Amino acid sequence: MLVRRHPRPAWRTETAPLPSLLPHRVATLSVHTSPLDQPGAGDAGGMNVYIVEVSRRLAARGIAVDVFTRATSSDLPPVVEMSPGVTVRHVSAGPFEGLGKDDLPAQLCAFTAAVLREEAQHEPGHFDVVHSHYWLSGQVGWLARDRWGVPLVHSAHTLAKVKNAALAEGDAPEPRARVIGEEQVVAEADRLVANTADEAAQLVRWYDADPRRTLVIPPGVDLQRFSPGDRQRARQRIGVPADAVVLLFVGRIQPLKGPDLLLHAAARMLADDPPLRAKLQVLVVGAPSGSGLAEPQRLQELAVSLGVRDVVRFLPPQPPEQLAEHYRAADVAVVPSHNESFGLVALEAQACGTPVVAAAVGGLHTAVDDGVSGRLVAGRDPADYAAAIRGVLAGRELLAAGARRHASRFGWDRTVDSLVDAYAAAMVEMAQQPPVGSRERSARDAVRLLSGGSAAR
Repeated sequence: MLVRRHPRPAWRTETAPLPSLLPHRVATLSVHTSPLDQPGAGDAGGMNVYIVEVSRRLAARGIAVDVFTRATSSDLPPVVEMSPGVTVRHVSAGPFEGLGKDDLPAQLCAFTAAVLREEAQHEPGHFDVVHSHYWLSGQVGWLARDRWGVPLVHSAHTLAKVKNAALAEGDAPEPRARVIGEEQVVAEADRLVANTADEAAQLVRWYDADPRRTLVIPPGVDLQRFSPGDRQRARQRIGVPADAVVLLFVGRIQPLKGPDLLLHAAARMLADDPPLRAKLQVLVVGAPSGSGLAEPQRLQELAVSLGVRDVVRFLPPQPPEQLAEHYRAADVAVVPSHNESFGLVALEAQACGTPVVAAAVGGLHTAVDDGVSGRLVAGRDPADYAAAIRGVLAGRELLAAGARRHASRFGWDRTVDSLVDAYAAAMVEMAQQPPVGSRERSARDAVRLLSGGSAAR
């Protein structure tokens, strides 16, 4: 079989300069999880934060955003204004409850039909760009792209082949149907947005993505919300003793995120230094998700079996303002994931001035500046994590300053700058292509805009 080979690209965070053509309205697709959901539970996580932050900032620039997501309750209104210029549309596709991500491919036809019907109620050219998130949305976006004659920009967030290569114990491999679906979306998208250079390289190497259409645009962090503050005051607010040694885990409770490794590391620290028990507090903020739903009490049971239940506090997912207080109160944030496409939790912690001990995997190589803002740990030996945590505690003051500096490079406005450039470049590229079928009207309007005229909207 002949396999396409692409030259290794010079990754960039911005597209090359092209004639100005900015979108007026973006259709954002998030089939399996809503931006209105609380991150840290169910399927809500960093992707939800990404969509919320990007959508709000696009709207602030005069670019309207419609977010299409599947309705999971009959109580949800069909349309919700998330913020000025950002509309969340709850799409009925299958039963409201009881469907996991693996069940959703069967509902993509119904979801796509609803998306196309919404656009059909407006004049042609209502949407200028489709931005899909995760492979399920990419399948919907692929058809919308061809029907509307607008470019498809796709963010994978996680990749099945990468996840299967670093499978956590107790996790089932991603199904073949997802792998095929991802390959199709990669082949069809006009732009692929990768969080890091490593993810971009994985798209090229494992999915045969075109490097010319693959952009590196790192996510950001809300530097106003997640900012340094008084650690003792934060501890008072969340009920932590002033002299405690606080280790923090934030995320969905599932094998992929590796919270069990933190408990093993804490047990090792106590075995090496028994007096530490009087001060150690391990905060686990999150709720069972994914394969973790099969054994929702597994982590609590592990804490008991390891003899650390008395130093571990299990907390539900927190709203952003309260989550920032937990970051400020912690001595170290621990991110022991088997794989991360980026690792927004690590970035949020550092923005609050809290150094991080994280797995040396995936996007965490970018999210954490090893030796400057925290420590990256290769492998999954609890003794190595215990040693890394002790090292960070010993040098915390210097690493906290490095954490703040590192996080300051990742504001969301920079992310949105690059996304708008990507949208504009894809629109120009499509306008320059010969019109085909349903794309004829959109291409003609785009060319008219490029020449200084006005398009029918």
